[in-house]
Amino acid sequence: MVKAQRWFEIIVLFTVLTMLAVYFVPIDSPLVVFRYMFGFVFVVGLPGYCLVNVLFLKGNKVDLIEEIVLSVALSFGVAGLVGLFLGLSPIGINFASITVSLSAIVLILAAVAFIRKRSYEKITSKAQST
Repeated sequence: MVKAQRWFEIIVLFTVLTMLAVYFVPIDSPLVVFRYMFGFVFVVGLPGYCLVNVLFLKGNKVDLIEEIVLSVALSFGVAGLVGLFLGLSPIGINFASITVSLSAIVLILAAVAFIRKRSYEKITSKAQST
């Protein structure tokens, strides 16, 4: 159960750090490199990585290379769908709506993955103890 909890904490911490860097680091600051790095990893990797962890558990785990490729591909898909839905909604596409929407999706997917991993670990620990 500790491994699932640590994974969830890292995802939440990275999301919070990304939002802090994106909203509070000015463009003309020398720290803008962190803003770009956090933003790039957040958009290109995190939504897909959380979705891969929702879809695949330990029993049917994919290899590391497959997980990276799926994460990037699914991240582009999720970001594209977010842009599509925001474009069709009355909210519209702007910086705040995209960052808040992607953050919400990442946190929701991470929570679902955390719940699935925790229940899977409970089931496997009960099966091993019997």
